[in-house]
Formats: sequence, structure tokens, C-alpha cells
Amino acid sequence: MARMPPAASGDPFVPRIYCVDRIRRELSDTVTLEITPSQGPRPRYAPGQFNMLYAFGVGEVAISISGDCADDRTFVHTVRDVGAASRAITSLDVGAAIGVRGPFGTAWPVTDAEGSDIVIVAGGLGLAPLRPAIYHVLANRSRYGRIAILFGTRHPQDMLYRDELAAWRRNLDISVEVTVDHADRDWRGNVGVVPALIARASFDPHDTVALVCGPEIMMRFAVNALRDAGVAPDHIHLSMERNMKCAIGLCGHCQFGPQFVCKDGPVMRFDRIASLFAVREI
Repeated sequence: MARMPPAASGDPFVPRIYCVDRIRRELSDTVTLEITPSQGPRPRYAPGQFNMLYAFGVGEVAISISGDCADDRTFVHTVRDVGAASRAITSLDVGAAIGVRGPFGTAWPVTDAEGSDIVIVAGGLGLAPLRPAIYHVLANRSRYGRIAILFGTRHPQDMLYRDELAAWRRNLDISVEVTVDHADRDWRGNVGVVPALIARASFDPHDTVALVCGPEIMMRFAVNALRDAGVAPDHIHLSMERNMKCAIGLCGHCQFGPQFVCKDGPVMRFDRIASLFAVREI
């Protein structure tokens, strides 16, 4: 994984005030927010990093940045309503204030992966942390070999970024495969879990970098499928999810063995966490 510089200057415990510029309803419980700082420039970030978003009077939650790093004006976050803080954030209106701490964490190795084939495996909301990496590799297409984007969701109606997926599929220079766990009568695509798509993807296993994000059980099977295909453990990168509270490795809530997901992750190289990844209680 790529080690990133610390968050923007200032007290990392004090959020900066941002303004909600645009809201896009993705799913019934999921929205994408575009936010801009009320003062000063937006800090730089790399694909895979996250911010702590603060809903005033409610609390804060760690949310991956899901926008294009080349846009130096806004932060983009795709947020699902799963708790008090995320519910308050998904209920914000345009013009509302929101607190932001960050960016924090490690990044997808998009620079180190130049010259290699890229396999991106996403499950459900796991597509959001991978979207900045997708934007980057597509904007720098000539620097990479074959690109395969494999995405799975439970039902067709749960599909995130539907229009973008369709646009990426029209790009003849990359391979995009989408699957659902449970199809309806109108679905004409793949049915099954997303790791099953790996065996059908076209890539050189000896020169491939894999980026994987989704539910942990899905990532376990994706790693197994990538290993079965011949991808080396040190070429597989995962975005881990734990209960991050402070974001700078002090509170211990996100401890993952001897590491902390907030500062040693969320993007972690599989060979460095393989022994921990196999232990379900961690």
C-alpha cells in the first residue's frame, strides 16, 4: 500500500467546516455528497483514503472518499444510512454544514502498479472506495496493461453507480463484468457471487495488481480466487473496515492484530495481513 502524509495541517481532532454543494440519491438508503471547504483549499488526497465526517450534534463516522482526485475543489463521499451519524449525514440538504477531519490512511498503489494489468474486485458499497482508483487508471490508461473491473451486488436494484458502470462497460479498452446474487425477471446479466468472475477475467497473473473491497467474507473468497489464478499475495491489496473513532491510531477501536486500520490501512497488502485475515474474531 502507499503511505500517505498526515492529514491537513492543524489539530487532527478538530473538524473543518465544509458545505454540502450537491446531493445525489444513489439508492433508497445511500447518497453521494459533494462538499467544499468553507475556507481555504481542499486538502489533497490519494485513491483509497478516508475522511471522518461529523454531523453536528450527532457524531462522526469514517467514510472513504469516492470522488476523482483530479478534482481539487470538492470531496465526494458515498454514505449509506446504517447508524445515527450516517443517518444524519444522508439527511443533510444542499447548503448544510458538515465537519471534516482528514484525509487519513493509506492508498491504493496506483502509481506502483503502472505497467501491470489491473484487476478491481468490488462488492456492494465497496465500489465507492475503489472509484477514485478507477478514475485514476482510466485517466492514465496508457500506463497500464489490461484492466478488469468486476462488481457484484445482491440485487439489481441495489446496484451502485449504475450509469457509470454502463459508461465503463461501453469502453472497449477495459473489461467490466457485473453480477448479482439474486436476479429478477428483467435481469439479463451474470448471476452469482463476484469472486466467481475472477476465473473468467483476462489478465496475466504474473504481472497483475489486484485491488479488492467489499464485505469481508467476499474479500476472503476473492483472495482465494486470485491466488488460484496465480496472483502473488504481495500483489493483492484489500481495503479493510473496522470501527474507526480517532483516525490517528490513539483510541484503539480499529486495532487489527498489531496494526490499526486507521493509520496502517485501510488499504493493506494481503501478504502482510494473511495470518490475521484468516482469523474471523479479529
